Amino acid sequence: MNKLLATMIVGTAITLTPLAMAFPTKTITIVVPTAAGGGNDLMARTIAQKLGPMLGQSIVVENRAGANGSIASEFVARAAPDGHTLMLGYIATHAMNPALQKLRYDPVTDFEPVGLVGYSATLMVANANTPVKDVKDLVAQLKAKPDKYTYATAGNGTAPHFAGELFKLNAGVVMLGVPYKGAAPAVNDTIGGQTQFMFPSLFTALPHVKGGKLKALAVAGPKRSALLPDVPTLKEAGVEGVEVQQWYALFAPGKTPKAVVDQINKALNQVLSDKEVVKRMEDHGADVETSTPEQLGAMVKTELVKWKDVVTKAKLTAE
Repeated sequence: MNKLLATMIVGTAITLTPLAMAFPTKTITIVVPTAAGGGNDLMARTIAQKLGPMLGQSIVVENRAGANGSIASEFVARAAPDGHTLMLGYIATHAMNPALQKLRYDPVTDFEPVGLVGYSATLMVANANTPVKDVKDLVAQLKAKPDKYTYATAGNGTAPHFAGELFKLNAGVVMLGVPYKGAAPAVNDTIGGQTQFMFPSLFTALPHVKGGKLKALAVAGPKRSALLPDVPTLKEAGVEGVEVQQWYALFAPGKTPKAVVDQINKALNQVLSDKEVVKRMEDHGADVETSTPEQLGAMVKTELVKWKDVVTKAKLTAE
């Protein structure tokens, strides 16, 4: 009897385990922490288009902008840890904003890293009609008339905010930052002239620069962009210490089973090897790069330390 019972239990376990680990069983949602139309949004939709068929389920992209990405981050952190709710996190949600202020989510313990998607340089841009020739001219004008210009950010604690504040600090100028709920509305107002400058990702800004709606002044990074070879780095333009390279990655809620995370990671890396996906990313100014979940997790921890140090040295605040 005991042997029969043991056999039944083992048989039941063998039957149930695959069912318990079955994934995906329904539509997958990728939550984007910024408004529709921005770089994060385009990146998520590009990935979703190929990732859905790869995983055998449809994928919807849901924008949850606001509070510098923390609204979306909290939502995903509290979602069921079954792999059906994911987030296209980025440098702001998992490094800068948590480094700047105390939030209602932990970027390390409340998420399972799935995989890196890529990087994009930060670009300093101006409204096309702003009468500034270059960075040197801008610095001179800001020192002469500190209240003349404003710059848009995607929200306090985002890369455009950090880059703008570092620029002010290292150039020795005063310029009011205006926070928006995401990069897309910030870019729109910079194009419209409500604000004059911004530090968006190259991924977000490039189409508008090519279309003549924004004027590229400098790259806030270690090297020039191959897509804009005539645009100098800020260091070349005379302002050092402003290197902000934005990164993007896929995350799942904390405690999502490793088997599910690994399955999504494998599919994501296959999507990011697709020539069509790579070309679309590169055409918009992003460099595709993949990783294991473990590599992404280690990178997030390193980034948190880096930006906490910047917050302290630059005396940045969430206000």
